[in-house]
Amino acid sequence: MTEQQSSNAGSEESEARQEAAEHVVERVESWDEGAQPETIREDLEEGMGQAQVEVDDGDLEQMAHEIHDEGSTDTPEVG
Repeated sequence: MTEQQSSNAGSEESEARQEAAEHVVERVESWDEGAQPETIREDLEEGMGQAQVEVDDGDLEQMAHEIHDEGSTDTPEVG
């Protein structure tokens, strides 16, 4: 595999992980509206795990509180 092919494969994989993370956040925002932050965090963590996306615990906690307080959050950069 050439360096360019390797780079393209890595870029596609990165884009796929980012897209998966976005889908997880969208699903949790719609399903967990009004839920407690602990429940939202658990659902975010489970969804990210299923999508094979690693997100820092602090980011998950912040996202859970934003969804609880505001109904939405930004998707983390997962690269």
